[in-house]
Amino acid sequence: MRVLRRPCARTSVTSLEEGLLRITCGIDWPERHHDIALINADAAIVSRARIGDDLAGFRRLTELLAEHAGPDGPTSIEIAIETDKGLLVAALVAAGFTLFAINPRAVARYRERHGQAGGKSDPGDATVLADILRTDRHRHRPLPADTNLARGVKAIARQHQEAIWARQQTVNRLRSLLREFYPAALAAFPILTQRAALTVLGAAPTPQAAARLTPSRMETLLRRAGRRIDSGLPERLSTQLRQEQLRQPAEVEQAFGVATAGLIDVIVAMTGAIDALQEQLTGLFTRHDQAQIVTSMPGLGTVLGARVLGELGDDRSRFTDIAGLCGFAGTAPITRASGKMKIVSARYIRNQRLADACHWWAFAAITKSAGARAHYDQRRAAGDTHNGALRNLANKLLAKLWHCLHHGVLYDEATAWPTPKEKPQPAAA
Repeated sequence: MRVLRRPCARTSVTSLEEGLLRITCGIDWPERHHDIALINADAAIVSRARIGDDLAGFRRLTELLAEHAGPDGPTSIEIAIETDKGLLVAALVAAGFTLFAINPRAVARYRERHGQAGGKSDPGDATVLADILRTDRHRHRPLPADTNLARGVKAIARQHQEAIWARQQTVNRLRSLLREFYPAALAAFPILTQRAALTVLGAAPTPQAAARLTPSRMETLLRRAGRRIDSGLPERLSTQLRQEQLRQPAEVEQAFGVATAGLIDVIVAMTGAIDALQEQLTGLFTRHDQAQIVTSMPGLGTVLGARVLGELGDDRSRFTDIAGLCGFAGTAPITRASGKMKIVSARYIRNQRLADACHWWAFAAITKSAGARAHYDQRRAAGDTHNGALRNLANKLLAKLWHCLHHGVLYDEATAWPTPKEKPQPAAA
């Protein structure tokens, strides 16, 4: 039987100068250990070691690097790693090492250069990672040298998005549960994340409890939730919740009611956490000197702008041209050509979070920018689907953002979408 393990991340280290040692570090997640392999310019293994995933392990790694480093010190040794996350990565970056994030798929292909039998081991993969930088360093890019503020924006933006996704999963569970025994609640409150819906359903989590909700009690709950009391609203909601409907047995309904109250408490707590994260996100993002440029783009506010800035970073040397940026975001198409076959399709190997942010950015931009709307309509008229037209528009918007960031200027609608000059009319015969 084949035993499946959790994926591992590994680090390889090489030097720039011929003759100096190349060092490879493998990170084995299940055992919380890192395999280290040291190789020289001739690909000969100098030493192997295994360190723990803790402060003592990091100290052992730096001592090992210092022991085999050249005259320029241990930080002259470059590191290749399959992941750009984790405490070890953060510690190595803070110590001044240069890291290369190598895609695990690329590591698997490099492994096949050394054998076709399918063998795999953590120390062997560490050696493969060292060889990647030894032979093909020019084909890989180091981790961007983003500022700590940009890294903070990225971290809080990702956690804010994760919290929203987690709340939506809980809301979906609540919706499915209410459909089982309390469909009137869904008719009265289609949007379950609203404070009024959570307050009222928290007070009446079952049809039996809803039968006691008089219009005056409903008005009190709505005021507690901060909802505007329109004429006839309490009576309408009270009538919807108390309408005749199919009922579960009393014992089953009571059990569902307890589960509903629990899910509502979880959603309320998640909403508070999301608000706190958004407050922190706003504070960090507005402190960044590129925030004003980012939010000058049509369709980018604080939250979406922070997601875009966090994923792009603020290292201007990260992308040498706009093509690399658009490929990273997945807005540029990918071409597959062989013989007489040529296929141009959407790019799915990309930064998924940046691609998601660009999609919603383009969707918002078509209502904020006349030029963006005209470009979207043009792509739709040419036969693009809705998502295809948004992806093409996002590709254009990224190019304009890249220009604004590199030149330190704010977005200008007239400059970004110049009005085409009218063609001269032919003279009359």
